[in-house]
Amino acid sequence: MIAVTFALPAESSAFIRLLKGVKRDGAVVRGNIQRPTPVAQRPTLNVCVLHTGVGKIKCAERVRDFLSSEKLELLIASGFCGGTNDELKPGDLVIGENASTPDLLQKAREILPGAIAGKIHSADRIIDSATDRYAIGREHGAIAVDMETETIGRLCAAESIPMLALRVVSDSSAAPFPAPPNVLFDIEKQRTDFARLLSYIARNPVSALSLAQFARQIAMAKVKLADALVAVLHGL
Repeated sequence: MIAVTFALPAESSAFIRLLKGVKRDGAVVRGNIQRPTPVAQRPTLNVCVLHTGVGKIKCAERVRDFLSSEKLELLIASGFCGGTNDELKPGDLVIGENASTPDLLQKAREILPGAIAGKIHSADRIIDSATDRYAIGREHGAIAVDMETETIGRLCAAESIPMLALRVVSDSSAAPFPAPPNVLFDIEKQRTDFARLLSYIARNPVSALSLAQFARQIAMAKVKLADALVAVLHGL
């Protein structure tokens, strides 16, 4: 069994559409991937998608419970991340050097030559402003920021489970969030508060255009990440 984690179903939907025999059970989705025919010894890979939730607390709770009940060959920590410099743009693939087992890191770099390898920093809040992004880049030597990779890596290391961190940039300094983070997502509720979002749009009508552009940006990023995950799984 190979596990792939995403914070939310909104991040995993394009990847799950590529799975066969999908079965859903709460935060867990199971399915399989047909590998290319030359790989006759393992034509089918069993894949389990775990939605960890957003933030270290919810992530630790779900991943800890999941690892205690599953026997894994390896785990890929995936989903969205934010860029911390002006070079990264939405749709860029990021391989977390600091959170990946060396052999999986090397394989991923060979399979995905266009991906950018570097450190992914896990923050305790959603990072929005360019100033905060630049600061994280300087202080932590990170090219990208998320909220879960560090926690997943720590729990996998404790269980001696090989891990690869592969994420896609959803937002960056040059392409920031179209609304304040607390409007886009409520971490306590683990979902978007649509009443709050609609209220924000009513007060800022021009934001509707930015939100629509962001939705297209996210859709493109999800597809690119899904294709990259399948390529990596085929190549393992």
